[in-house]
Amino acid sequence: MSGADLALLQALPGLAFQAVLLFCRVGSALMLMPGLGEAEIPAPLRLAIALALVVLLLPALAPILPGPPEAPLDALALLAMEIATGLWLGTLARLIVLALAMAGQAIAAMVGLAGMLVADPALGPQGTALGRAFGLLAATLVLATGLHGLALRALAESYAVLPAGDPFPAGAAAEALAMAGGASFDLALRLSAPFVMGAVVLNVALGLLARLAPQVQTFFIAVPGQILAGLALLMLLAAPMLLAFEAAVRASLLAMPGAL
Repeated sequence: MSGADLALLQALPGLAFQAVLLFCRVGSALMLMPGLGEAEIPAPLRLAIALALVVLLLPALAPILPGPPEAPLDALALLAMEIATGLWLGTLARLIVLALAMAGQAIAAMVGLAGMLVADPALGPQGTALGRAFGLLAATLVLATGLHGLALRALAESYAVLPAGDPFPAGAAAEALAMAGGASFDLALRLSAPFVMGAVVLNVALGLLARLAPQVQTFFIAVPGQILAGLALLMLLAAPMLLAFEAAVRASLLAMPGAL
């Protein structure tokens, strides 16, 4: 056996541990990443993507990854910290994308479509059909515009600002999650604001109609009109809403730890 082969055999345990360490962060983040981490993507495909990313990143990151610790408990603690870091990064990327689905939920309530419920793994056991459609649209938009590449780049570059083996910054992580959640709610409210204002104006008009003409069955007039007016407004505002959503998601992903 040559010296090179012997050196390779001696390095294999360390490389294997580094690959597992890398997979912990990459795999846990990929479960929550927008676009690639959707529930509609089969689990074997997501696993294959995570393993492919490990193969691609390991040669570049191996020099800065720690080797296997002497104590098994230290190794388990190191793996747990990497999983926590990956889940944190994935959640940061996921929160802003949820804004479009939340806006869809609010719009459905405003236009009279809140009774149409479907299974929604993103927002809970049941959600509105419009919210579910907006969630799928958000994932499609992320993949079509290449925004998932920004999230993956931030994940790869995160080792520069969050080296493996360093203590997990729990306080800064909680603050970042709170800010990301607030930004997501803010974006959802901005996207659904025209429909909220339209619903307020419509309900005020119906209240005045009910007082001026009590004999008119306003409920039977209001429901079809509310749905038709809401869908017409959605048709007019769909393109600007998606442009605003894409810009907000891009800005949020570029602000992630490690993003350049």
